[in-house]
Amino acid sequence: MTTANNSVNLRAVVLDMLLENEKNGEFSNYLLNNALAKYQYLEKSQRSFIAKLFIGSIERKIELDYVCNQFSKTKTNKMKPLIRVLIRMSIYQFLYMDSVPESAVCNEAVKLATKRGFVSLKGFVNGVLRNIARNKDSIEYPAESDYILHNSIKYSMPEWIIKLWLESYSKEEVSDILEGLFKEKRTYIRVNTSKISPKDLKEKLESEGVKVVNTEIDYALEISDYDYLTNLDSFNEGLFQIQDLSSIIAGYNSHFEKGQTVVDVCAAPGGKTINASLWVGDEGRVYSRDISYEKLDKIEENLDRLGISNVETEVFDASELDESLVAKADVVIADLPCSGLGIIGRKPDIKYNASPEKCAELVEIQKNILTTVVNYLKESAILVYSTCTINKAENEEQVEFIKGLGFELLDMKQLLAGKTKDTDGFFYAILKKK
Repeated sequence: MTTANNSVNLRAVVLDMLLENEKNGEFSNYLLNNALAKYQYLEKSQRSFIAKLFIGSIERKIELDYVCNQFSKTKTNKMKPLIRVLIRMSIYQFLYMDSVPESAVCNEAVKLATKRGFVSLKGFVNGVLRNIARNKDSIEYPAESDYILHNSIKYSMPEWIIKLWLESYSKEEVSDILEGLFKEKRTYIRVNTSKISPKDLKEKLESEGVKVVNTEIDYALEISDYDYLTNLDSFNEGLFQIQDLSSIIAGYNSHFEKGQTVVDVCAAPGGKTINASLWVGDEGRVYSRDISYEKLDKIEENLDRLGISNVETEVFDASELDESLVAKADVVIADLPCSGLGIIGRKPDIKYNASPEKCAELVEIQKNILTTVVNYLKESAILVYSTCTINKAENEEQVEFIKGLGFELLDMKQLLAGKTKDTDGFFYAILKKK
């Protein structure tokens, strides 16, 4: 598929991105955001084609390889990287993009293989793809009686993750989580209430052509039917900040009050810092930290756009003690590095990069940080611990560890992603220092 003026081959764009992800491990979100920015002059439907084909080919990778291996003598792990991702993206179009003619998929794949110097393999590509296209209605999947293998292929989820979830959740809950990973993701915003009321912002956004829906939290809105956020006056005027609903819910229950001192120890990308700053007001102070200047730059960019001045940013390793903040905080926000298993639906790379060993390492990193940052709290002050995972070792078991440091639990909630739910997988606990 090319644009009207034939200047951009959309499949070639996707192929390049997939190859970068496959060979160099570049994150899919980073690659997609860069591509959409580069080709923002394309029609929205064309940009949607790029996004759907690229993300779909990654999030369905296990299934796509499984299907290919039924029809190819050369298995995917033995293929040249370019041929492997080219066949994956072609199978994805067969299975999940019905509007694309199968003949066009095959022809374009052969052309791309030829243009990229694989003339000798164009017959192989053509043969495998046409064989799959002819027989796609008779693809054999593992029996449903083998719950783990069946769902691993159906939802392209590594078996060890399904086994891990089954240790904590029922099959019905796990199935709901897996199904929910592929539903359309919603966009939520936190209203900058220092500049505008939720009611007035809703009216302004609607005047800009954006569809707006209220949520149970008055300063959180769901938005849709927009193109680029940066084209909206309300965004450029700093009237709102994008934030996941799960994070908004955690912030809403975090016991913030006017005039408080808050320390956000792992603050990027800044949504929790911004929420805290709006709660504590000009008479309060938020110390927003993260481990690199790159992470801090994005926070500062948003603070400037929003016109927020009660936040002090600093590059700081959360595992190291800052003597200047000992016993000064009313609230510490500890949204710590985690396995990210709750947001696989937004960041599919996570499921391929995670491992049981990495999860175990993260548990120890979290304990190290927690042992350090609790020193910033005054007596009877509040610790907000959160992760974007649904792994109990990083969540409920860490709460028990925190309680052992001299805290009582006030509130705790595990939000599960799912086909019937609006949130990502997210965990938060509110604890009070004794």
